[in-house]
Amino acid sequence: MDLASFLADVDTQPWADLQHAYGSAADVPDHLRALAGESEEAASEAISELYGSILHQGSVYEATARAVPYLARLAGAGYRTEDLLVLLGGIAEGGADGGDSDEAACRAAVAGELALILAKVDAEAPGLRRAAVWAAAMTGSAAQVLPVLHRCWKTETEPVVRAELLGAMAHLDPSGTADAATAAIGADEPGEVRIAALLACVDGGLPWGPAHHGAMLSLLPVNGLVEDRLDLERNEPLQYVVEALLLRDTDADRDATYTLLDAALRSADPDARTEALWAAETACLLSRSAPERLSGAVVELIADPADASSAYSLLAKLGVRAAAAAPALVRLAAGEGDPADRALEALVAVAPGRAAPLLARDLGRRPRALGAACGFLSGGAAAASFAYDPELLDAIRARLGAADGPGADEAVRLVSLLGAWGSRASAALPELLSALPLCPRAAPKALAAICPPEQREATAELLTTAARTGPEEGRLAAATAVRGLTGETGPLRAAVAERLTPGGPAVREAARLAAELGPEAAALVPALRAAFSDRAGDRNIPRLDADIEIAAALWRITGDPEEAVPVLAGVFAEDGQMWLRWTFGRAARVAARIGGAARPLVPALEGLLTDPARIPSAVLALHAIVPESLDGPRTAGLLLDAAEQDADAETALEALVVLGPAALTADGRRRLTALAERDLRVRTSGLEPGMAPSDERLREQAREVARTPAAA
Repeated sequence: MDLASFLADVDTQPWADLQHAYGSAADVPDHLRALAGESEEAASEAISELYGSILHQGSVYEATARAVPYLARLAGAGYRTEDLLVLLGGIAEGGADGGDSDEAACRAAVAGELALILAKVDAEAPGLRRAAVWAAAMTGSAAQVLPVLHRCWKTETEPVVRAELLGAMAHLDPSGTADAATAAIGADEPGEVRIAALLACVDGGLPWGPAHHGAMLSLLPVNGLVEDRLDLERNEPLQYVVEALLLRDTDADRDATYTLLDAALRSADPDARTEALWAAETACLLSRSAPERLSGAVVELIADPADASSAYSLLAKLGVRAAAAAPALVRLAAGEGDPADRALEALVAVAPGRAAPLLARDLGRRPRALGAACGFLSGGAAAASFAYDPELLDAIRARLGAADGPGADEAVRLVSLLGAWGSRASAALPELLSALPLCPRAAPKALAAICPPEQREATAELLTTAARTGPEEGRLAAATAVRGLTGETGPLRAAVAERLTPGGPAVREAARLAAELGPEAAALVPALRAAFSDRAGDRNIPRLDADIEIAAALWRITGDPEEAVPVLAGVFAEDGQMWLRWTFGRAARVAARIGGAARPLVPALEGLLTDPARIPSAVLALHAIVPESLDGPRTAGLLLDAAEQDADAETALEALVVLGPAALTADGRRRLTALAERDLRVRTSGLEPGMAPSDERLREQAREVARTPAAA
């Protein structure tokens, strides 16, 4: 390659006008120059920079497609060929087939370099052959690539390249590769090839039979067998197999999955057991029956203290179904330091009644267990269900009252537990009052929950002072607690007025509280109007959300929709980017509360029916405004689509109830029953500790809806 001509060609491109992950792609020419330069360090840095800009976490951009021919020419000329082929493969992997998107342009650009890429599959260096095989497969060009891969498969002897070949063939032709994969799972092939074959069998849809089961167990631990593969999606093979089989959602595949996991969890190899534990966690997140099916093997596993710590995370997901593990966890939790804290954290999930006394004994030294008890990562669900314990109550009181008491984060967790226990924690009123300056947002709610009747007036006086002169971030909470204790709304009206500062951080919360007051908050109307964001300016999501709450408050207070409806229309007119879907849903819920007077919003609401996440709230609004416009069975079908995709599923079920039983056809009832009774979880996103509990709540909601009698 004529390097001078190459670099001159690079400089003819309008890189500064093209975009990558960090904006202008004006830096790309310098990286291309570095790749062609003599400095290995500069070339390595250029590769790293390109992975961050034109292939950022798997995403591609307009500058990416423009860079592909230059990357390919450098690779063809021998400059960092292996590294650049891998980069080209990643670009193709992040691309898409068809259309006029950046993704489609990128994949097409790499496919356009197939002649160069395929020329390297016969290179002398195994790493170069491996990179070429993977990059070629990622283009998706099966007609051009598969014949070459089949030829190479017959002659390749290097295990890691042979494994990459099998994975590439399965990627391009899953079912057509099944026979070759089945033949390769036997012990006559190297481990790298056998595990690739097992993965290809799964991808090809083959039943997981005794041969697959035996091969996987004989290979465990398997992560090391794929560490040199370029396919990062399958870099934890046991977990991948478990997930793929469970997603097939058949009894046979579930049985195969749990038989495999049970055996792997009982393996004599500690590394194999570690991989099995991680795969079992994946199973718990996907399958409702996983905790029941896995608990026996896990309980046996933690009998060995050497294995116990690696099982704690899984035990938390198994919950009370692993109650048989409690004695072992109690012994471990009685120790010292972080190991004991982690054991106690697991015990909170498995046997909370047995955890409480141990938590009380070492409260200040068990932050993880305390976080679990108060639902720190599960949306507070644990605090609501963590059993009241007198010994723990005494320990919390002592901790809050100590001279070297808790920091703010720990205090919030202690306070949340007291609040969840309600009147049973009334003895802690003095300590909770002393915690008010440390927890200005959390303590008022807890005070209202635990305060005995004879102390309400005095407590309300202290909270009224906090609402007027306490830390600003806690004044609304203090005033709300006063209202809960005495019914007095003056402090709340004053606190709301103070926080209705245009663009302020608490406008949304203040407007919500004003709406709860209703006509009693009439004096706040001018402040609410003044708190609207500048509709001619750049409105971000927090400001839009605040505007929605202000609109709702004005309607609740005045009963006049004339101000609220245009505000909601303005929200719906915003650019429909993905991140606005929940904001649009909140606006639709307000429209539903307004009812028929929100008729001007109907076209915008109907436009939301194309996005599963927006459908449920849009249906609620349309039903409240123009119920006659909804086709019951079709609308119920849209709601079930949303629920099945975990797209605001709770609201979807709520909307099904509003539509009424006549909207559900026989197929609709079948789908609703499946939501409640199927094995695959509906809720599969969010913070892991909260996913399964949230799915169980959703399941109960679906069951309740399904119990509604069918229309006559």
